[in-house]
Amino acid sequence: MTLQALGFKENFAQFFAEDDLQGNGFYLSRLPMTEVECHLKIKSDVLLSGLPYFLGAFNFLGAELNYQEFIKYEGERFKQGDIISFNLPFALALSGERVALNLLQQSTRISTFTDKFVKKASHSNTKILDTRKTTPGLRQLEKYAVRVGGGFNHRFSQADAWMIKDNHKSFFGGLKPAWEYFQSMQTFYQNIIVEIHSLEELKLAFDLGIKNIMLDNFSNQDLLSAIEIKKVGVTYEISGGVKLENIDQYFISGIDAISIGALTHSAPHVDLSMKIKPVRSK
Repeated sequence: MTLQALGFKENFAQFFAEDDLQGNGFYLSRLPMTEVECHLKIKSDVLLSGLPYFLGAFNFLGAELNYQEFIKYEGERFKQGDIISFNLPFALALSGERVALNLLQQSTRISTFTDKFVKKASHSNTKILDTRKTTPGLRQLEKYAVRVGGGFNHRFSQADAWMIKDNHKSFFGGLKPAWEYFQSMQTFYQNIIVEIHSLEELKLAFDLGIKNIMLDNFSNQDLLSAIEIKKVGVTYEISGGVKLENIDQYFISGIDAISIGALTHSAPHVDLSMKIKPVRSK
């Protein structure tokens, strides 16, 4: 996988600008280009992801790491103490280490956390979805990590699919005028998703012919009632307050998906580091 395929190359200039690599040209010009061994140390139990971004950081600086040589590690489970080794010129290893590790850790913590939810859902037909609650500038990486962790992507942007939310209904004067507004956009193939907060509003959604419904913060009793009146061709997504500790109660036949903002905004930290050593003489 190339940086061009990821569409991420432009981001690295900004990331490295934060380290002000051009601030001391004398220092940079004196860093040796001697080849060194780099040991990526896995210091937590993880589902590793983000290697295209990790390698891309070094390649942005001039390295020539080939992702095909690392692809076997992407999406694999690693135990604390495992090591992945590769070689780089010392100057590039030292200059790219922090940006590369930051991106790898961000991706890995999300894929590892997502994997826990996906395992819980494995006995059901319910899909685990992310949301747009992502770090500005890192949405692509974070949604990539969800996919590697076995989850599914929700919208990438506001315009991927129209979603009628509380603020729309408040501004336009209710569900019906908000629905009519988005229909007036005349995007023939674009889905409209509606956030629903009560059984009464759900019945109105059916009357309007709405097919994609997010049941937001529904109680278990209301969920069961909603499932009883679910129509053919309608999808139910639930959202709001779903955690690893309580998700089992939501695996009910008729629930197609659960969207969880915590996948990206609250995934626990994972510990990764990179150690640099002289190349061993043969």
